Amino acid sequence: METADLSHHISRRFNEDLERVRTRVLAMGGLVEDLLGKAITSLIQGDSSLGESLAADDLKVNGMEVAIDEECSRILATRAPTAGDLRLIVAIIKTITDLERIGDEGEKVGNIASRLAVMERPENKYREVKHMSRLVAEMVHDALDAFARMDAQAALKVARRDRMVDEEYESIHRQCITFMMEDPRNIRRTLDVMWIVRSLERVGDHAKNICEYVIFMVHGKDVRHTRLEDVERDLGSPAA
Repeated sequence: METADLSHHISRRFNEDLERVRTRVLAMGGLVEDLLGKAITSLIQGDSSLGESLAADDLKVNGMEVAIDEECSRILATRAPTAGDLRLIVAIIKTITDLERIGDEGEKVGNIASRLAVMERPENKYREVKHMSRLVAEMVHDALDAFARMDAQAALKVARRDRMVDEEYESIHRQCITFMMEDPRNIRRTLDVMWIVRSLERVGDHAKNICEYVIFMVHGKDVRHTRLEDVERDLGSPAA
């Protein structure tokens, strides 16, 4: 397991600064996970009020992004970090951007779910969406865990799962098209479901991005837009 270490500075206050900002990122991640879970629950249970309530949670996420961004700017200005410390700050700034966007997608799912709640529910009670949402939620959770432990190999394993999410998205998308062709009365509801699974697919992309930032923190290697197979070969990571 390849990880990074924060407790190496002569300045105790510098160590505390880095640990504090990292802890705040994880707190923001916890709030985002909770928001995403509520969004899915509002869809599955047909809870319109729960879906509508997510706007307030998303505002909290936005506020945390701004606060952490300001803290990172202060550290950059006062500590002038270099090498691994600089990579950590850069990765944090990028990570909170993706977390904020996951929050946006969760709020979007909640809004659509509140609209679907007043329509007749399908016989399968959105079973396919529930399965995809579980895959995505696990990706977000495990990406944050890899971030917390600064574990590059764990991050790689999580990033691989994005392909499963993409396959699930394509499958549900095809089903939705079939439903609309078979019964035009399903078009409105099915279009909303397609928007929801699109948001979930984007959440998976953001979780993968966070994993890429973990690899950057640990190895100093930018693996964005690089095939996972190439990343695994370059880093010497065993296949899952």
